Amino acid sequence: MSVPDSFEPHLRGKTLAPPGADLVLAEWEADGVPDGSRRYQAPLHRHGDDEAWYVLEGTLAVRIGDEEVEVPAGGAAIVPGGTAHTFWNPRAEPARYLLVMGAKTNALINAIHAAADHSPEAMRRLFEQHDAELLE
Repeated sequence: MSVPDSFEPHLRGKTLAPPGADLVLAEWEADGVPDGSRRYQAPLHRHGDDEAWYVLEGTLAVRIGDEEVEVPAGGAAIVPGGTAHTFWNPRAEPARYLLVMGAKTNALINAIHAAADHSPEAMRRLFEQHDAELLE
């Protein structure tokens, strides 16, 4: 593996996923919701990979099993593999965060974004194909 595959000078809005690595790092944003409704960044699901968020700006809410926590800028949350989870921005202002995930989870996210069919049945199949379970 060459260093350029393992280095990204400006991560914002991108994913760093070196070939063969089990760890993936992304810096993404979650739009705010002025009306206070929940706009999930991912549906409630579980998979074998651990997943972690570090909030750079704004706030994220993370459901970990049956508990919900609000993570402010400078805070972090980790969901152990096998635990049901989802996350969203509970505020009106945007949130910017680092997401640390496994390669399998990253492959699932890429497959979801590439899918033409987003019906509940198609999404359940897609999650299953990536050793994950869609719970809602």
